[in-house]
Amino acid sequence: MTMPDKSTNLWIFNHYAVTPDLPDGTRHFDFGQELTKLWFKVTIFASSFPHSIRQEYKLTPRQTWKLENYCGVNFVWLKTRAYKKNDWRRLLNICSYYFRACKVGKKITKPPTNLAQPDVIIGSTVHPLAVLAAHRLAKHYRAKFIVEIRDLWPQSLIDMGSLSAKSLKARLLRLLERFYCSRAQSIIVLSPPARDYLIKAGYPADKIKLIPHGIAIDATPYTLPESHKTFTVVYCGSFSLVNDLAPAFEAAKIIQDQGFSDIKFKFMGAGACREELMKLTEKLKLTNVEFAEPVAKKKLPECLSQADAFLLSENKILYGASNKLLDYLAAGRPIIFSTFAAHNIISTIDCGIIADPQNHESLSEAIIKLYKLPENERLLMGQRARNFAANNFDISHLARQLAQIL
Repeated sequence: MTMPDKSTNLWIFNHYAVTPDLPDGTRHFDFGQELTKLWFKVTIFASSFPHSIRQEYKLTPRQTWKLENYCGVNFVWLKTRAYKKNDWRRLLNICSYYFRACKVGKKITKPPTNLAQPDVIIGSTVHPLAVLAAHRLAKHYRAKFIVEIRDLWPQSLIDMGSLSAKSLKARLLRLLERFYCSRAQSIIVLSPPARDYLIKAGYPADKIKLIPHGIAIDATPYTLPESHKTFTVVYCGSFSLVNDLAPAFEAAKIIQDQGFSDIKFKFMGAGACREELMKLTEKLKLTNVEFAEPVAKKKLPECLSQADAFLLSENKILYGASNKLLDYLAAGRPIIFSTFAAHNIISTIDCGIIADPQNHESLSEAIIKLYKLPENERLLMGQRARNFAANNFDISHLARQLAQIL
């Protein structure tokens, strides 16, 4: 692509964006680093209270916001309300992000900070208030407004059964979705099913752009699985309703009862359901399950290298794109895939075993089947996974596609 005469100032509003020294996905930091090579100046507006650790991380008690440059990418850390569970306190956290983002977004271009005014603003879901803040500031600065939909609200909530399609909340979320999608100059989605959903909803196909998660494969070290007696299945991610992990613990019980003492499970992460799952472990008297704390994204490849296989378990998330799936692929291990996703690359490239979602018996059978495969077959599965990630999700290539949209 041709380099522009001057740099483009890009602002991204993502409540949950983090730097690699924290757990969770680093999509916008990763793209930001690549875009700086293409004459973009990138600023990300995020909460200083990361969802993955649920504690204040970036600001002192007296600070309400601060500007930090992290490896060439600007982050504006915004103070938001604290919460521990997904209750009314989290709703206050979401609302406080919106109000703080709008306020700081207007003042940060003035003295003493003097941040350059944006040419393009991206508002990124999950929740819609980040997108509404982006829209409000795009109007204020007369900047190009782009929506990025990382998950569809309310449709995903309806699919999971946590929200009625006829409820007032669902109708309100639909109105918000229609409001910002109709006003955006482009809509970025992360998966083909999300693109198809929006086209079916009536949005022009040429307005919808597919930019999946990316990875710098050369910066993600690969190691061969160690030869040892234990076969370790690793899950890395959030303990939440979205990931529906209870069947995995029930599958562990079946495997334990059948005498497969060398199959072990390691669950790495945090979230609202962690305590409940630890109680389930005690109730089932599981001796083959280990819990581990979440790790910083930059340390994740080293931790994943200790696995023999990975578990991807999800509730009825039909339109989103999993951060952990790309990490699993790049790590080069077989994947046990237990989701409702229509977009299933595991069977397409033969890099794992498919289990029926929310079915602990099917999941236990899949794990045992993978365990019994010859080691060289599992090795080939892992190699196909890593090669697929390198050939289809290269971050520098995807960043050039994104730059053309911007």
